[in-house]
Amino acid sequence: MHPFSLLQVANDASPTLMQVFTSEVIGTGMLTLLGVGVVANVLLKGTKGNGPDWLMISFGWGLAVFVGVLAASKSGAHLNPAVTIGLLTSGAKEYAPGVDVTTASTLTYFAGEMVGAFLGAVAVWLAYKQHYDTDTEAAVKLGTFSTGPEIRSYGWNLVTEVIGTFVLVFGILSVNFISNNDGAWPSALGPLPVALIVVVIGTSLGGPTGYAINPARDLGPRIAHAVLPIKGKGTSDWSYAWVPVVGPLLGGVIAGTTAMALY
Repeated sequence: MHPFSLLQVANDASPTLMQVFTSEVIGTGMLTLLGVGVVANVLLKGTKGNGPDWLMISFGWGLAVFVGVLAASKSGAHLNPAVTIGLLTSGAKEYAPGVDVTTASTLTYFAGEMVGAFLGAVAVWLAYKQHYDTDTEAAVKLGTFSTGPEIRSYGWNLVTEVIGTFVLVFGILSVNFISNNDGAWPSALGPLPVALIVVVIGTSLGGPTGYAINPARDLGPRIAHAVLPIKGKGTSDWSYAWVPVVGPLLGGVIAGTTAMALY
């Protein structure tokens, strides 16, 4: 069985690369819309959810993953280049049923994830446009789009992102291993285990960097922040932007190679 059966709705026809792309755009767009949206609701002035509430953010991102996975079942719901890289390095032959692991399919997943993340962030800006136009600090506005460290130390920030992403990707691969070896509970729960993994990463490992654990989730919204006409937005902190890209990719590679050796 292919490694992503848990997240795949049964379908007799193999999806085309265009269908894979569209599925990843929609799923990652939903993920980013709801995830960035919960951060905007908590951080921006004058919203119904404004106030310090890390648990709300953590659970919001977990539920955002749940919805994104449901929306992108056609493509196996990677929603994250680190997950795609993790599957690649785990020795998987297919990314989803009927989607062979090739250079073309890998780039298709990456493209869909990035486009979806960008569009989801744009949708959040539209939904919260009047709040972004308030005198909220520039750093707070950026913080609704992308991650940033509480203590800036690029090496240690990188380590945090590697660890968090390892937990995510290895957890996903492990859940699917259980499903594919006659374990009934992951299949019955569908995407819920993945959502709960994201929640616990946020509550336990999210403090130092804001837990990007997904290059598209951070880079797509950061690009949106850079190009959108947001009043008083300040800079997009490009000096830090490489950390939530490189760290999750490294974490995905380590998780994939570990899963290949273990499973």
